[in-house]
Amino acid sequence: MPWARGIRGETMNTRKLTMSQAIVQFLKAQHVSRDGNEQPFFAGMFGIFGHGNVAGLGQALNQYRDEFMFYQTRNEQAMVHTAIAYAKMKNRLSTYACTTSIGPGATNMITGAATATINRIPVLLLPGDIFARRNVAPVLQQLENEGSQDISVNDCFKPVSRYWDRINRPDQAITSLPEAMRVLTSPSETGAVTLALPQDTQAEAFDYPESLFEKRVWTVARQRADRDQLARAVEMIKASKQPLIIAGGGVIYGEATEALQHLVDATGIPVGETMAGKGSVRYDANGALGAIGVTGTPGANILAREADLVINIGTRLSDFTTASKTAFQHPDVQFLSINVSAFDAAKHGALSLIADAKVTIEELIEGLAGYRVDDAYTLRVKQYQGAWDAEVERIYTLNHRPILSQGEVIGAVNAASDDRDVMVCAAGSLPGDLHKLWRTRDPKQYHLEYGYSCMGYEIAGGLGIKMADPSREVYVMVGDGSYLMLAQEIMTSVQEDYKLTVVLLDNHGHASIGGLSGAVGAEEFGTKFQMRSKDSGQLDGGYIPTDLAANAESLGAIVLKPEGKEGLANALEEAKCNERTTVIFVEVDREQRVSGYESWWDVPIAEVSTDPELRAIREQYEEDMIRERNF
Repeated sequence: MPWARGIRGETMNTRKLTMSQAIVQFLKAQHVSRDGNEQPFFAGMFGIFGHGNVAGLGQALNQYRDEFMFYQTRNEQAMVHTAIAYAKMKNRLSTYACTTSIGPGATNMITGAATATINRIPVLLLPGDIFARRNVAPVLQQLENEGSQDISVNDCFKPVSRYWDRINRPDQAITSLPEAMRVLTSPSETGAVTLALPQDTQAEAFDYPESLFEKRVWTVARQRADRDQLARAVEMIKASKQPLIIAGGGVIYGEATEALQHLVDATGIPVGETMAGKGSVRYDANGALGAIGVTGTPGANILAREADLVINIGTRLSDFTTASKTAFQHPDVQFLSINVSAFDAAKHGALSLIADAKVTIEELIEGLAGYRVDDAYTLRVKQYQGAWDAEVERIYTLNHRPILSQGEVIGAVNAASDDRDVMVCAAGSLPGDLHKLWRTRDPKQYHLEYGYSCMGYEIAGGLGIKMADPSREVYVMVGDGSYLMLAQEIMTSVQEDYKLTVVLLDNHGHASIGGLSGAVGAEEFGTKFQMRSKDSGQLDGGYIPTDLAANAESLGAIVLKPEGKEGLANALEEAKCNERTTVIFVEVDREQRVSGYESWWDVPIAEVSTDPELRAIREQYEEDMIRERNF
């Protein structure tokens, strides 16, 4: 074993490796532990090779292919989405690394990086970079800058990464890699981590200390709240008459769902769920009001409006949750937040418990012994639950003709799925309808990427979910607009033998923005997939003659094209028996929409217009803005 002399003269064992070989060996040695449960942090690496990484990481991954798994994907953005979905299913305790060449391969990952960082999900990005030694510059795909030689397209990752570094010398990896792990395993700081790797440095050798490759376990501790703040929180809750809990993704990532239900059962405080938090309680459990906010249920939104205390658990309080800060209208409303992130906990001027959701909920239960909301409040919650269940059933069984409504398709998939199956979606009109209508029976059953609402996430995300837990059936619900952006990972699912059931809803365009366009006076302009008319010169001709089902079949999927509700139910049962990814193609009526309930979203309306109807919409908008509050 080679050795080198340390700073004080002592000897240490070293291993001569290229930087890329050292990175792979380092990643293989990283583990994470929470509550005594230990697991490897990296499940492998996704990659697409080009001149910027093939001789470095490509060679290293080939050399260690029996020790560290490599997965070939079709699109760089999609590989990041797959890693995100995997990490989300693993409650952020495991993820993948992603490698690309310099140039368009690298910048294709920027959207994925933003998706990871906004959603607080760990993923490691390893884009190739320009030559560190510079003498051959400008190299192929290099962005030249007259004012600096220390810039590349990878600098674009900086604002969407929680940690960013360019490793210009092989020895710099010794300090950069542990810093990357610190951020990736931090519940409060996690997100995309980008290590830009110059292509010459990737292949350069160095005598690395053996200690860099020793097994390391990163403990994800459950931080406890300040004692005085916790005592204040207990007093605030005891003094409240109409408290309401908003459950965010932190409840699920922190594995606090059982504790939350115990708190609800003990106190009677009802729960509204964010997009990321849906599944924090079962849809039919005590106190479960369902979705809250812009895409919320009537009960959740009415009680939010009247609440004198809002208890935020693991949520970043986005505008969809707060209905653009119109959701809370009690004149003396107060906020209490439990969050591992001080930044999120402080929002709305809340009393901040900067702590883990699970242990803090358990401590609140102990401190609130004997406290319970009054019977009248509990009765109202039950009445709202019953009324909403009836409304969901009405939408599920609408019997819309001549083609199905989107709500009916959601109902059919919900009925076909088992309790542990997972439904994944991300963008369009589906997320809003799913947030309201999906009857969630397991904390991991509802998988929505809505922090970034990134079109194209769905199929790649479904693959990541299936890789995280092959025992679950995965239902990918995707509209034609999102499907057209990133359908290629159907091929990867076939290649890796990870079977998905993709429910592809064709509504001939961007239905969600079409509905919003109509509401703001833009008449659904530019949102339908129509031919350009020779007469008008506008995009108002017939629908584009596409065959998305044939497209899916060309990528290796089994394709089913059912007719009507009964046909859809039969197709879903048939898909369960198939061993390969199956796409169920369903045409839906884009004009048959699910209503909004007791909520509002701030989308600015044109202040001047020649359209009198639009002027009236603007007047209503100005009245609605008055309800926005600063806390």
